[in-house]
Amino acid sequence: MKELVRTNDPVLISWLTAALGEASIQAFVLDTHTAVLEGSVSAIQRRVMVADEDFVRASKVLADAEAGRYVGGGDDDVDG
Repeated sequence: MKELVRTNDPVLISWLTAALGEASIQAFVLDTHTAVLEGSVSAIQRRVMVADEDFVRASKVLADAEAGRYVGGGDDDVDG
């Protein structure tokens, strides 16, 4: 297992696990219970982990999102 990202942002974690799922990459979120127990101090970050063999593809999903190039696999494409 390799760490893809470490963050306190629950929205990022939720989005990233969904985006990885669309790419058929299983993500594991570690330290969730510990972070909840410590309260709202945000001292303990959650880690999103992926299998070693998925790390390169998962890193690309994350990099594309950070660069604004992520295109999800959903059918909710709307033309304006």
